[in-house]
Amino acid sequence: MPLALYALTAGAFGIGVTEFVIMGLLIEVGGDLGVSIPAAGLLISGYALGVVLGAPIMTIATARWPRKTVLLVLMGIFTLGNLACALAPDYWSLMAARVLTAFAHGTFFGVGSVVATTLVAPDKKASAIAIMFTGLTVANILGVPFGTWLGQGFGWRATFFSVTAVGVAAFAIIALFVPQDKEKPAPSNLKQDLAVLARPQVLLGLLTTVLSWIGVFALFTYIAPILTRLAGFSENAVSPILLVFGGGLVVGNLVGGRLADRWLLPTVLGSLAALAVVLFLMTFAVHSQIAVVAFVALLGAVGFATVPPLQMWVLEKAHGAGQSLASSFNIAAFNLGNAIGAWLGGAVIDHGGLASVPWVAALAPLAALGVALCAIRLDRARVPVPAPAE
Repeated sequence: MPLALYALTAGAFGIGVTEFVIMGLLIEVGGDLGVSIPAAGLLISGYALGVVLGAPIMTIATARWPRKTVLLVLMGIFTLGNLACALAPDYWSLMAARVLTAFAHGTFFGVGSVVATTLVAPDKKASAIAIMFTGLTVANILGVPFGTWLGQGFGWRATFFSVTAVGVAAFAIIALFVPQDKEKPAPSNLKQDLAVLARPQVLLGLLTTVLSWIGVFALFTYIAPILTRLAGFSENAVSPILLVFGGGLVVGNLVGGRLADRWLLPTVLGSLAALAVVLFLMTFAVHSQIAVVAFVALLGAVGFATVPPLQMWVLEKAHGAGQSLASSFNIAAFNLGNAIGAWLGGAVIDHGGLASVPWVAALAPLAALGVALCAIRLDRARVPVPAPAE
Protein backbone atom coordinates (compact mmCIF):
# COMPACT_ATOMS: atom_id res chain seq x y z
CA MET A 1 0.00 0.00 0.00
CA PRO A 2 1.39 3.47 -0.90
CA LEU A 3 2.53 5.98 1.72
CA ALA A 4 -0.16 8.38 0.56
CA LEU A 5 -2.77 5.99 1.95
CA TYR A 6 -1.17 6.15 5.41
CA ALA A 7 -1.19 9.94 5.17
CA LEU A 8 -4.97 9.70 4.93
CA THR A 9 -4.86 7.36 7.94
CA ALA A 10 -3.07 10.07 9.93
CA GLY A 11 -5.85 12.55 9.18
CA ALA A 12 -8.48 9.96 10.11
CA PHE A 13 -6.69 9.38 13.43
CA GLY A 14 -6.88 13.05 14.39
CA ILE A 15 -10.55 13.30 13.44
CA GLY A 16 -11.34 10.12 15.39
CA VAL A 17 -9.74 11.47 18.56
CA THR A 18 -11.73 14.71 18.29
CA GLU A 19 -15.02 12.89 17.83
CA PHE A 20 -14.72 10.40 20.68
CA VAL A 21 -12.35 11.83 23.33
CA ILE A 22 -15.07 14.07 24.78
CA MET A 23 -16.81 10.92 26.08
CA GLY A 24 -14.10 10.49 28.71
CA LEU A 25 -14.04 14.17 29.71
CA LEU A 26 -17.72 14.96 30.34
CA ILE A 27 -17.21 15.37 34.09
CA GLU A 28 -14.22 17.70 33.65
CA VAL A 29 -15.89 19.79 30.93
CA GLY A 30 -19.17 20.04 32.83
CA GLY A 31 -17.44 21.04 36.07
CA ASP A 32 -15.23 23.67 34.45
CA LEU A 33 -17.99 25.28 32.36
CA GLY A 34 -20.70 24.98 35.00
CA VAL A 35 -23.10 22.68 33.12
CA SER A 36 -24.60 19.29 33.94
CA ILE A 37 -23.14 16.04 32.62
CA PRO A 38 -26.17 15.48 30.31
CA ALA A 39 -25.62 19.00 28.91
CA ALA A 40 -21.95 18.20 28.39
CA GLY A 41 -23.05 15.00 26.64
CA LEU A 42 -24.86 17.11 24.06
CA LEU A 43 -21.41 18.12 22.80
CA ILE A 44 -21.28 14.61 21.34
CA SER A 45 -24.68 14.97 19.66
CA GLY A 46 -23.74 18.44 18.41
CA TYR A 47 -20.64 17.04 16.73
CA ALA A 48 -22.61 14.21 15.10
CA LEU A 49 -25.21 16.63 13.74
CA GLY A 50 -22.38 18.90 12.53
CA VAL A 51 -21.09 15.98 10.48
CA VAL A 52 -24.54 15.37 9.00
CA LEU A 53 -24.93 19.03 8.02
CA GLY A 54 -21.33 19.63 7.00
CA ALA A 55 -20.91 16.64 4.69
CA PRO A 56 -23.17 17.88 1.87
CA ILE A 57 -22.33 21.57 2.36
CA MET A 58 -18.54 21.12 2.26
CA THR A 59 -18.61 18.50 -0.51
CA ILE A 60 -20.74 20.72 -2.77
CA ALA A 61 -18.69 23.84 -1.93
CA THR A 62 -15.39 22.11 -2.83
CA ALA A 63 -16.62 20.00 -5.75
CA ARG A 64 -14.55 21.91 -8.35
CA TRP A 65 -11.34 21.82 -6.31
CA PRO A 66 -8.50 19.30 -6.69
CA ARG A 67 -8.98 16.55 -4.13
CA LYS A 68 -5.63 17.12 -2.42
CA THR A 69 -6.53 20.78 -1.94
CA VAL A 70 -9.87 19.73 -0.45
CA LEU A 71 -8.15 17.41 2.04
CA LEU A 72 -5.70 20.12 3.10
CA VAL A 73 -8.44 22.73 3.56
CA LEU A 74 -10.45 20.27 5.63
CA MET A 75 -7.46 19.50 7.86
CA GLY A 76 -7.01 23.26 8.27
CA ILE A 77 -10.63 23.60 9.43
CA PHE A 78 -10.15 20.62 11.75
CA THR A 79 -7.02 22.14 13.29
CA LEU A 80 -8.51 25.61 13.78
CA GLY A 81 -11.70 24.08 15.17
CA ASN A 82 -9.78 22.17 17.82
CA LEU A 83 -7.81 25.27 18.72
CA ALA A 84 -11.12 27.09 19.16
CA CYS A 85 -12.32 24.25 21.41
CA ALA A 86 -9.22 24.58 23.58
CA LEU A 87 -9.74 28.34 23.93
CA ALA A 88 -13.56 28.30 24.31
CA PRO A 89 -14.54 30.59 27.21
CA ASP A 90 -17.98 29.03 27.80
CA TYR A 91 -20.25 26.11 26.95
CA TRP A 92 -21.90 27.58 23.86
CA SER A 93 -18.56 28.68 22.42
CA LEU A 94 -17.33 25.12 22.86
CA MET A 95 -20.48 23.76 21.20
CA ALA A 96 -20.01 26.12 18.23
CA ALA A 97 -16.34 25.11 17.92
CA ARG A 98 -17.30 21.41 18.01
CA VAL A 99 -19.85 21.91 15.23
CA LEU A 100 -17.28 23.86 13.16
CA THR A 101 -14.75 21.05 13.59
CA ALA A 102 -17.36 18.47 12.60
CA PHE A 103 -17.88 20.19 9.24
CA ALA A 104 -14.54 18.76 8.12
CA HIS A 105 -15.38 15.20 9.16
CA GLY A 106 -17.82 13.87 6.56
CA THR A 107 -16.16 15.38 3.50
CA PHE A 108 -12.68 14.31 4.66
CA PHE A 109 -13.73 10.67 4.90
CA GLY A 110 -15.93 10.95 1.81
CA VAL A 111 -13.28 12.50 -0.47
CA GLY A 112 -10.57 10.50 1.29
CA SER A 113 -12.38 7.25 0.43
CA VAL A 114 -12.45 8.23 -3.24
CA VAL A 115 -8.76 9.22 -3.16
CA ALA A 116 -7.86 5.96 -1.40
CA THR A 117 -9.47 3.88 -4.16
CA THR A 118 -7.44 5.73 -6.81
CA LEU A 119 -4.15 4.89 -5.09
CA VAL A 120 -4.43 1.10 -5.40
CA ALA A 121 -5.28 -1.65 -7.86
CA PRO A 122 -8.99 -2.28 -8.54
CA ASP A 123 -8.99 -5.49 -6.47
CA LYS A 124 -7.75 -3.65 -3.36
CA LYS A 125 -10.14 -0.71 -3.21
CA ALA A 126 -12.11 -1.86 -0.16
CA SER A 127 -8.85 -2.69 1.65
CA ALA A 128 -7.58 0.82 0.89
CA ILE A 129 -10.73 2.30 2.45
CA ALA A 130 -10.24 0.01 5.46
CA ILE A 131 -6.65 1.19 5.94
CA MET A 132 -7.76 4.82 5.92
CA PHE A 133 -10.44 4.00 8.49
CA THR A 134 -7.80 2.26 10.61
CA GLY A 135 -6.88 5.76 11.76
CA LEU A 136 -10.36 5.99 13.28
CA THR A 137 -9.99 2.64 15.04
CA VAL A 138 -6.49 3.40 16.36
CA ALA A 139 -7.86 6.69 17.69
CA ASN A 140 -10.21 4.64 19.86
CA ILE A 141 -7.43 2.37 21.13
CA LEU A 142 -4.65 4.92 21.72
CA GLY A 143 -5.82 8.47 21.16
CA VAL A 144 -8.99 8.47 23.25
CA PRO A 145 -7.50 6.80 26.38
CA PHE A 146 -4.42 9.06 26.19
CA GLY A 147 -6.56 12.14 25.60
CA THR A 148 -8.76 11.21 28.56
CA TRP A 149 -5.73 10.71 30.80
CA LEU A 150 -4.25 14.01 29.64
CA GLY A 151 -7.50 15.88 30.22
CA GLN A 152 -8.02 14.40 33.67
CA GLY A 153 -4.46 15.19 34.72
CA PHE A 154 -3.88 18.59 33.10
CA GLY A 155 -7.35 19.87 32.28
CA TRP A 156 -9.61 19.13 29.34
CA ARG A 157 -8.20 22.06 27.36
CA ALA A 158 -4.81 20.32 27.26
CA THR A 159 -6.44 17.49 25.34
CA PHE A 160 -7.76 19.83 22.65
CA PHE A 161 -4.39 21.60 22.40
CA SER A 162 -2.77 18.20 21.82
CA VAL A 163 -5.34 17.31 19.13
CA THR A 164 -4.59 20.65 17.48
CA ALA A 165 -0.95 19.54 17.28
CA VAL A 166 -2.09 16.25 15.72
CA GLY A 167 -3.97 18.31 13.11
CA VAL A 168 -0.84 20.27 12.23
CA ALA A 169 1.13 17.03 11.84
CA ALA A 170 -1.59 15.42 9.70
CA PHE A 171 -1.74 18.52 7.47
CA ALA A 172 2.02 18.29 6.87
CA ILE A 173 1.91 14.54 6.16
CA ILE A 174 -0.93 14.89 3.65
CA ALA A 175 0.85 17.80 1.97
CA LEU A 176 4.01 15.70 1.60
CA PHE A 177 2.68 12.31 0.55
CA VAL A 178 -0.76 12.59 -1.07
CA PRO A 179 -0.23 13.13 -4.83
CA GLN A 180 -1.95 15.79 -6.87
CA ASP A 181 -4.84 14.65 -9.06
CA LYS A 182 -3.57 13.10 -12.29
CA GLU A 183 -6.37 14.78 -14.16
CA LYS A 184 -8.17 18.05 -13.58
CA PRO A 185 -11.48 17.51 -11.79
CA ALA A 186 -14.44 17.32 -14.12
CA PRO A 187 -16.70 20.37 -14.07
CA SER A 188 -19.15 19.99 -11.23
CA ASN A 189 -22.81 19.75 -12.08
CA LEU A 190 -24.83 20.02 -8.88
CA LYS A 191 -27.99 18.79 -10.57
CA GLN A 192 -26.24 15.63 -11.80
CA ASP A 193 -24.55 15.09 -8.45
CA LEU A 194 -27.85 15.32 -6.59
CA ALA A 195 -29.46 13.05 -9.18
CA VAL A 196 -26.99 10.36 -8.09
CA LEU A 197 -28.30 10.64 -4.54
CA ALA A 198 -31.83 10.17 -5.84
CA ARG A 199 -31.00 6.73 -7.25
CA PRO A 200 -33.00 4.15 -5.27
CA GLN A 201 -29.95 1.92 -4.81
CA VAL A 202 -27.91 4.80 -3.32
CA LEU A 203 -30.75 5.82 -1.00
CA LEU A 204 -31.18 2.24 0.16
CA GLY A 205 -27.43 1.98 0.72
CA LEU A 206 -27.47 5.12 2.87
CA LEU A 207 -30.47 3.81 4.84
CA THR A 208 -28.62 0.53 5.41
CA THR A 209 -25.68 2.45 6.86
CA VAL A 210 -27.91 4.49 9.19
CA LEU A 211 -29.75 1.43 10.51
CA SER A 212 -26.59 -0.61 11.08
CA TRP A 213 -24.99 2.08 13.22
CA ILE A 214 -28.14 2.81 15.16
CA GLY A 215 -27.64 -0.70 16.51
CA VAL A 216 -23.97 -0.19 17.35
CA PHE A 217 -24.40 3.11 19.18
CA ALA A 218 -27.68 2.21 20.92
CA LEU A 219 -25.53 -0.18 22.96
CA PHE A 220 -22.04 1.32 22.85
CA THR A 221 -23.15 4.73 24.16
CA TYR A 222 -24.23 3.04 27.40
CA ILE A 223 -21.49 0.42 27.61
CA ALA A 224 -20.10 1.82 30.89
CA PRO A 225 -23.33 1.43 32.92
CA ILE A 226 -23.94 -1.97 31.27
CA LEU A 227 -20.51 -3.16 32.39
CA THR A 228 -20.78 -1.77 35.92
CA ARG A 229 -24.46 -2.30 36.76
CA LEU A 230 -25.25 -5.50 34.88
CA ALA A 231 -21.90 -7.31 34.65
CA GLY A 232 -20.67 -6.10 38.07
CA PHE A 233 -17.34 -4.58 36.99
CA SER A 234 -15.79 -1.69 38.90
CA GLU A 235 -15.55 1.70 37.20
CA ASN A 236 -11.76 1.27 36.96
CA ALA A 237 -12.26 -1.82 34.78
CA VAL A 238 -14.21 0.02 32.08
CA SER A 239 -11.20 1.60 30.34
CA PRO A 240 -9.27 -1.69 29.92
CA ILE A 241 -12.41 -3.35 28.55
CA LEU A 242 -12.82 -0.50 26.06
CA LEU A 243 -9.29 -1.26 24.85
CA VAL A 244 -10.57 -4.75 24.04
CA PHE A 245 -13.39 -3.11 22.08
CA GLY A 246 -10.82 -1.00 20.21
CA GLY A 247 -8.80 -4.07 19.33
CA GLY A 248 -11.94 -5.60 17.87
CA LEU A 249 -12.47 -2.44 15.80
CA VAL A 250 -9.05 -2.74 14.15
CA VAL A 251 -9.40 -6.44 13.36
CA GLY A 252 -12.97 -6.13 12.09
CA ASN A 253 -12.14 -3.11 9.93
CA LEU A 254 -9.22 -4.80 8.17
CA VAL A 255 -10.97 -8.17 7.78
CA GLY A 256 -14.11 -6.45 6.47
CA GLY A 257 -12.01 -4.64 3.86
CA ARG A 258 -10.26 -7.82 2.73
CA LEU A 259 -13.50 -9.75 2.44
CA ALA A 260 -15.24 -6.90 0.62
CA ASP A 261 -12.49 -6.87 -2.02
CA ARG A 262 -13.33 -10.47 -2.88
CA TRP A 263 -17.05 -10.76 -2.17
CA LEU A 264 -18.65 -7.34 -1.71
CA LEU A 265 -22.34 -8.23 -1.48
CA PRO A 266 -21.86 -11.35 0.67
CA THR A 267 -19.68 -9.26 3.02
CA VAL A 268 -22.33 -6.55 3.30
CA LEU A 269 -25.03 -9.12 4.13
CA GLY A 270 -22.82 -11.31 6.32
CA SER A 271 -21.47 -8.43 8.42
CA LEU A 272 -24.99 -7.07 9.06
CA ALA A 273 -26.26 -10.51 10.05
CA ALA A 274 -23.27 -11.04 12.35
CA LEU A 275 -23.85 -7.64 13.99
CA ALA A 276 -27.51 -8.48 14.67
CA VAL A 277 -26.56 -11.86 16.17
CA VAL A 278 -23.84 -10.43 18.42
CA LEU A 279 -26.10 -7.67 19.73
CA PHE A 280 -28.91 -10.15 20.45
CA LEU A 281 -26.61 -12.61 22.25
CA MET A 282 -25.24 -9.79 24.39
CA THR A 283 -28.65 -9.82 26.09
CA PHE A 284 -27.49 -13.00 27.82
CA ALA A 285 -23.75 -12.25 27.94
CA VAL A 286 -24.06 -9.06 30.02
CA HIS A 287 -24.66 -11.09 33.18
CA SER A 288 -21.31 -12.91 32.91
CA GLN A 289 -18.06 -10.97 33.22
CA ILE A 290 -16.05 -13.35 31.04
CA ALA A 291 -18.74 -13.55 28.37
CA VAL A 292 -19.40 -9.83 28.24
CA VAL A 293 -15.70 -9.01 27.68
CA ALA A 294 -15.61 -11.49 24.79
CA PHE A 295 -18.77 -9.98 23.32
CA VAL A 296 -17.46 -6.42 23.68
CA ALA A 297 -14.52 -7.49 21.48
CA LEU A 298 -16.94 -9.16 19.04
CA LEU A 299 -19.12 -6.04 18.95
CA GLY A 300 -16.10 -3.95 17.97
CA ALA A 301 -15.11 -6.48 15.30
CA VAL A 302 -18.50 -7.02 13.64
CA GLY A 303 -19.48 -3.35 14.05
CA PHE A 304 -16.49 -2.04 12.11
CA ALA A 305 -16.48 -4.98 9.70
CA THR A 306 -19.55 -3.30 8.19
CA VAL A 307 -17.75 -0.01 7.45
CA PRO A 308 -15.51 -0.82 4.41
CA PRO A 309 -18.16 -2.89 2.58
CA LEU A 310 -20.93 -0.34 3.18
CA GLN A 311 -18.69 2.54 2.05
CA MET A 312 -17.53 0.60 -1.01
CA TRP A 313 -21.09 -0.45 -1.82
CA VAL A 314 -22.35 3.14 -1.87
CA LEU A 315 -19.34 4.20 -3.98
CA GLU A 316 -20.20 1.51 -6.54
CA LYS A 317 -23.86 2.52 -6.65
CA ALA A 318 -22.82 6.17 -7.19
CA HIS A 319 -20.36 5.40 -9.99
CA GLY A 320 -19.37 8.39 -12.09
CA ALA A 321 -20.64 11.87 -11.30
CA GLY A 322 -21.54 12.56 -7.70
CA GLN A 323 -19.34 9.83 -6.23
CA SER A 324 -17.64 12.15 -3.72
CA LEU A 325 -21.00 13.58 -2.64
CA ALA A 326 -22.51 10.12 -2.16
CA SER A 327 -19.41 9.00 -0.26
CA SER A 328 -19.65 12.01 2.06
CA PHE A 329 -23.36 11.40 2.59
CA ASN A 330 -22.56 7.84 3.65
CA ILE A 331 -20.16 9.16 6.30
CA ALA A 332 -22.97 11.46 7.43
CA ALA A 333 -25.22 8.40 7.52
CA PHE A 334 -22.86 6.66 9.96
CA ASN A 335 -23.00 9.71 12.24
CA LEU A 336 -26.76 10.05 11.93
CA GLY A 337 -26.93 6.43 13.06
CA ASN A 338 -24.70 7.34 16.01
CA ALA A 339 -26.99 10.17 17.09
CA ILE A 340 -30.24 8.19 16.67
CA GLY A 341 -28.69 5.15 18.33
CA ALA A 342 -27.69 7.14 21.42
CA TRP A 343 -31.25 8.51 21.65
CA LEU A 344 -32.79 5.05 21.12
CA GLY A 345 -30.62 3.47 23.81
CA GLY A 346 -31.60 6.19 26.28
CA ALA A 347 -35.30 5.73 25.47
CA VAL A 348 -35.01 1.97 25.99
CA ILE A 349 -33.32 2.50 29.36
CA ASP A 350 -36.10 4.86 30.46
CA HIS A 351 -38.87 2.41 29.51
CA GLY A 352 -37.36 -1.07 29.75
CA GLY A 353 -34.09 -0.80 31.69
CA LEU A 354 -30.47 -1.44 30.76
CA ALA A 355 -31.00 -5.16 30.20
CA SER A 356 -33.33 -4.46 27.27
CA VAL A 357 -30.80 -2.39 25.32
CA PRO A 358 -28.91 -5.25 23.54
CA TRP A 359 -31.92 -7.05 22.06
CA VAL A 360 -33.61 -3.80 20.99
CA ALA A 361 -30.31 -2.65 19.43
CA ALA A 362 -30.19 -5.94 17.47
CA LEU A 363 -33.40 -5.01 15.65
CA ALA A 364 -31.65 -2.13 13.83
CA PRO A 365 -29.02 -4.17 11.89
CA LEU A 366 -31.72 -6.77 11.27
CA ALA A 367 -33.75 -4.03 9.58
CA ALA A 368 -30.58 -2.93 7.74
CA LEU A 369 -30.20 -6.49 6.43
CA GLY A 370 -33.74 -6.36 5.07
CA VAL A 371 -33.09 -3.02 3.35
CA ALA A 372 -29.85 -4.35 1.81
CA LEU A 373 -31.68 -7.40 0.45
CA CYS A 374 -34.30 -5.10 -1.09
CA ALA A 375 -31.54 -3.04 -2.73
CA ILE A 376 -29.90 -6.16 -4.18
CA ARG A 377 -33.25 -7.41 -5.44
CA LEU A 378 -33.89 -4.02 -7.08
CA ASP A 379 -30.47 -4.18 -8.75
CA ARG A 380 -31.20 -7.60 -10.20
CA ALA A 381 -34.59 -6.51 -11.43
CA ARG A 382 -32.95 -3.71 -13.39
CA VAL A 383 -30.44 -6.00 -15.12
CA PRO A 384 -31.81 -6.82 -18.59
CA VAL A 385 -32.21 -10.53 -19.28
CA PRO A 386 -30.60 -11.50 -22.63
CA ALA A 387 -33.02 -12.78 -25.22
CA PRO A 388 -32.70 -16.52 -25.98
CA ALA A 389 -30.84 -17.37 -29.14
CA GLU A 390 -33.06 -18.45 -32.03
